Amino acid sequence: MLIISVTSIAFSTVDSDDFAIARREVLLRRIGHELLLQSGDSTSRVLPVKNIDENEYQISFENKLTFLPDSLINVTQRLLAKDPLAGDYVVKVLNAENSSVAYGYAIAKNKKDDIIACIGRKQPEAPYIISIKFKPQGITTTKNGYLLGSLPFLAFVGFIFLRSVKPERSSPQVPYVGIITLGSVLFDTINRTLQINGKTIELTGTECRVLHIFASSPNETVERSRLQKEIWEDEGVIVGRSLDMFISKLRKRLESDPNIKISVVRGIGYKLEILR
Repeated sequence: MLIISVTSIAFSTVDSDDFAIARREVLLRRIGHELLLQSGDSTSRVLPVKNIDENEYQISFENKLTFLPDSLINVTQRLLAKDPLAGDYVVKVLNAENSSVAYGYAIAKNKKDDIIACIGRKQPEAPYIISIKFKPQGITTTKNGYLLGSLPFLAFVGFIFLRSVKPERSSPQVPYVGIITLGSVLFDTINRTLQINGKTIELTGTECRVLHIFASSPNETVERSRLQKEIWEDEGVIVGRSLDMFISKLRKRLESDPNIKISVVRGIGYKLEILR
């Protein structure tokens, strides 16, 4: 029974990894999509993601684009935080015209090991290719044959495991990102600003808090009661009209981008809709 169980686990692990890798490719395409939007391009395509090595991928584009390193870093960190197989990785931005490396950085699980430089300098328009190389994650990235060929060893490990106390696993913490991308809009939660089409819009403290709740759950309904509780209850008062006023103000702030809107979900609350 133990061998059968371990065999099932082996196949399950392979299937799980295949699914995670497929999901990773979707996340990588999303990175390309958001970079195009930030570059002001909402019509050209992100080309199919290339898996050029076991742990290395390339994102390329139909047309030339420009990018801000800060935005690239924030987009990759935010989206790859959803990849269960992504730990440490290195990002290189290649110029397809001359094969030079236009920009690069390294991200690690241990934040102090991050290598990031030259942020804040907008890169000129060029045919860029984003190359992302992930650090291998041990057994979860081994080939299927190796995994299945190791069943006797896995059976032994399973036997030892069954005799031990199973520790609780803590959920991975998604790193807090100061800049959140909403379509083509950059929302700086620390400095309370929006960057829209090269224009900076300052937000009040309450506007920033309300928008941050929406940005944490894009395209999802946020209950009116939750907004009132999280924004105003700490101040000892809940006023329905105050919420309506701030929603109205945020709509005006975001109206420059037709792909973003705050809609009413009748009888429930609101939804920050980001068209894709």
